[in-house]
Amino acid sequence: MNDIYGRALLDYFHGKYTEDIITETNISEEDVLPLPYLFRSYSEMPPLEQKALQLSKGRILDVGCGTGSHSLYLQNKGMEVTAIDTSPGAVEVCQRRGLKDVRHTELLQFKDKDFDTILLLMNGTGIFETLENIPEYLQHVKSLLAKNGQILIDSSDLQYMYDRNEEGGLWVPADRYYGELEFTMTYKGVSSPPFFWLYLDELRFEEICTSEGLKFEVITRGENYDYLARITVDCDSPS
Repeated sequence: MNDIYGRALLDYFHGKYTEDIITETNISEEDVLPLPYLFRSYSEMPPLEQKALQLSKGRILDVGCGTGSHSLYLQNKGMEVTAIDTSPGAVEVCQRRGLKDVRHTELLQFKDKDFDTILLLMNGTGIFETLENIPEYLQHVKSLLAKNGQILIDSSDLQYMYDRNEEGGLWVPADRYYGELEFTMTYKGVSSPPFFWLYLDELRFEEICTSEGLKFEVITRGENYDYLARITVDCDSPS
């Protein structure tokens, strides 16, 4: 897959900003992902992201770090941060911006352990792709945690994207969970292959976490059906 995302980030970093990334999903029309927003400072971040950074402690893993804005904020606070991303261009941008420990790798291939905080932000559940994949990802991330560690992850409930019928139920596709979206990304006339991206409602997320021996709690909610959750190991679970 061509690194459209990374190419766009590198262009912006090198002062070659002429256009933004265009995204489109199977349930929505084209939308603009502004490149300047991806390089935002702490003061420009949504309250959910600010709260996640405030709660970060100890040794930190930033999953899907993008331009490294979250990691750089924490690093500048004197915290030990490791950042990972699947985009080579994003990793290069992070390195050029001064992030000390950033690696090009898939989350499921990442094996370092004993992190006190694991961050999955900017709809962190997206990395799961589908409901079916969630247990594998949760168990892997759980294995990376130090004792008493925490996962801080955000997502949104997409019910508002769908119409309701006369009985008040949702008109949603019968063949999949309504938060399973198929995305394409276009930059400078080049489009990515379609890829899956998951938005997960609070109730279903909690049910899955419980079944995987994890404790789920919502820390705060935003204004657009979004929320920040903390996931920890449930010491009372038999698993």
